[in-house]
Amino acid sequence: MPTNILRDGARPPGPGLQHTDPPTAETRHVLIRAGTITIRAQLLATATADRIWQALPIRSTAEIWGAEIHFETVVESGRERGAKLVVTPGEIAFAPDRDVISIAYGRTPTSRTGELRLWSPSNVWAKALDDVTALKAVRPGEKVEVVRLPGVASLPRSAVE
Repeated sequence: MPTNILRDGARPPGPGLQHTDPPTAETRHVLIRAGTITIRAQLLATATADRIWQALPIRSTAEIWGAEIHFETVVESGRERGAKLVVTPGEIAFAPDRDVISIAYGRTPTSRTGELRLWSPSNVWAKALDDVTALKAVRPGEKVEVVRLPGVASLPRSAVE
């Protein structure tokens, strides 16, 4: 994917347009619903997180690969310098070569002992606030939705279920 996709977001606004800063990473939260499972996540300060935030809500269908759920998006973004092939539990990634969001909650077919290995190097754009192992209950073809969740820091877990 061309790097100009990442650079476009960094261009200053054109004449007559006012630049408004996006909410900071601390204030940007999403709710990911997959089947009957709900996970809250905090966005990181990355270009991919900015693109996903702008594209919300995202609706798709779950696909499963080992102990990873992934789903297609309309988002396009290039690979960031910090793209990772191996993630830690709770890191939510975007695969720029397939335009999918991936959440690994256990071993995938390419994982080595003690690691969560994604299909391809991916941009980590969010960190789950809830236990992602609950995603093992999601079945292929179930509906997935990613929506904005304002004020998540003050919400008890029961308020989002």
